[in-house]
Parts: sequence; C-alpha cells; structure tokens
Amino acid sequence: MLEICCGSFEDAWNAYQGGARRIELNSALFLGGLTPTTACLDMVKAETDLEVVCMVRPRGAGFCYTEPQVRQMFAEAKELLDHGSDGLAFGFLTQDGEVDEKNTKEMVDLIHSYGKTAVFHRAFDCVKEPYETAEKLIGLKVDRILTSGLEEKAWDGIPVLRELVDRYGSQIQILAGSGVNAGNARELMEKTGVSQVHSSCRDWVQDPTTRGEKVGYSFGPVPHEDDYDGVSRELVRKMVELKL
Repeated sequence: MLEICCGSFEDAWNAYQGGARRIELNSALFLGGLTPTTACLDMVKAETDLEVVCMVRPRGAGFCYTEPQVRQMFAEAKELLDHGSDGLAFGFLTQDGEVDEKNTKEMVDLIHSYGKTAVFHRAFDCVKEPYETAEKLIGLKVDRILTSGLEEKAWDGIPVLRELVDRYGSQIQILAGSGVNAGNARELMEKTGVSQVHSSCRDWVQDPTTRGEKVGYSFGPVPHEDDYDGVSRELVRKMVELKL
C-alpha cells in the first residue's frame, strides 16, 4: 500500500490522478501537517474514490496538548468522521515523552465507534523507547503506526522498523514514512518487511506573486523563494509503477 501525504484538495487530486489509492489529508504541511477543513475532505470524497485518513492536529511543534487543545481535537475528529473520513491520524504525548494513554484511548474509541482506522502518527518518533510504546499502542487498540524508526528519515531507521515489524507486525500495522521515494521504496520495504509506505511525492510550483518590491511571503529555500510545494502526479505515478 502506498499512502500519499496531501495538504490540499489539489494535492489529493494529483495523487488520485497519479494512481494512488490512499492519502493522508492535512493542512499546513510546512508545520508538519495540521487538521484539514471538512470542505476539503468533502471535495476529495465527492470527486475521488480515495481512502482518506485525516490528520487531527491543532498546532505545530510537539504533541503534549493543553486541555483546550484536546477539546478542539476531539471536536474536529468527530466532525471529520461525520463527513466520511476513513480514518484519523493523531498523537498524544505526555510532557515526559510517553504516550498519553487516557486521550489516546478516548480517540481510538471514538474512531472505532465509526468503524474507522486509528493511526498513531510520527509523534511515535519522539518517544524514547519504541518497543514499549508499540506495546502500549497495541494494548490501546491502535490500528497503525506511522514512523520513520525514530530517525529523521525512514532509511536511517531501518533497524528499528525491522524490529517493529518482526516483533509486532502481526498485531499492528507499521507504515514507514519520511524520505520515502521511488528511488528507495522497494529496497526499504525489502530491508524492513513493511508492507506500507508513506510518501510526500512533492515538487515545487512557481507563484510569481510571492514577492513584491518591499513585501515577501517566501517559505521555500533558495532557489525556490517564489515557489510553493505540492504533490506531483508524475512522482506519484513513478511510485505506483513500482507495484509496491
């Protein structure tokens, strides 16, 4: 299974046109991905047959949330599920970098009450002990973990990914993500035993109005000061052609 990380309806449309079958739908990918709007979700569900896992994340930075932020997350989660999301990606950690078991259980129970998929996202990569954490998530009935093996890129996390699959692959799905592309996906899967990968398949698109004479809204690195990033259907197609 190939999952494409999308930040807009256009991203989802390009993923669909490239042949993808499942996406993770976000907003604000430059912050690592925040909760998408229900309007965006509605458009994706109406115009494609993609399986859509929506992010539930109210802000950038880490995953230890205040009480008002938690309430917002549950309100958004219910709204997304009511609008037909096929699953939700989320992550709750304590200040000590452990799984927040109370909120995780409540979120899993909510998702499962709709018969949908509960995904613990890369908050997992900020914990200290991956194997104990995986066991906790299995006990909490999480369906899938998105992880790079606690490294910045999944390729560097191959040993941990392999161990997670060997120990727990029959009890929870392991989805490898971060830095996965057409050049390394097949070998990564062979080395780790994962059967699912998560890829951005992103490229740069120019918007000449990004900078004025005295005001600029650039966020891309040199030489992409006038660009924004988006899913490339050609890069998706290259991944699909690998027949993962």
